[in-house]
Amino acid sequence: MTVRYVLDGSQVRTLEDFWRVAGESIGCGGYFGRNLDAFADCLRGGFRTPDDGDFMIEWQGHEISRRNLGHHEAARQLEMWLARCHPTNRDRIAERLAEARAGRGPTAFDWLVEIIEEELPGGLLLR
Repeated sequence: MTVRYVLDGSQVRTLEDFWRVAGESIGCGGYFGRNLDAFADCLRGGFRTPDDGDFMIEWQGHEISRRNLGHHEAARQLEMWLARCHPTNRDRIAERLAEARAGRGPTAFDWLVEIIEEELPGGLLLR
């Protein structure tokens, strides 16, 4: 039987909000980390999620999240990444930051959807 986790998109204003909401909703014990890699790990199962990956995410109010996690939020996150990334990654992060500031490229919402679709193919329901 497929387990369904519901995310309340109306509670997501920043990526930090998403980590909190996802940790509370998806069954990762309330906390699974605060980065994209940790989120992907959670979706692979075993963090209080079914080991066999038989679950789906229903993202209610996803349009609110999509708007809040747009290019401006991607730029804010990339600014933080740039400040602490390894020197060999600075040029790449700076390019991504310039794109986000210009309103181009993937948004923070896009990053999350891509991870969900990669780790749970067919397991995302946007409402």
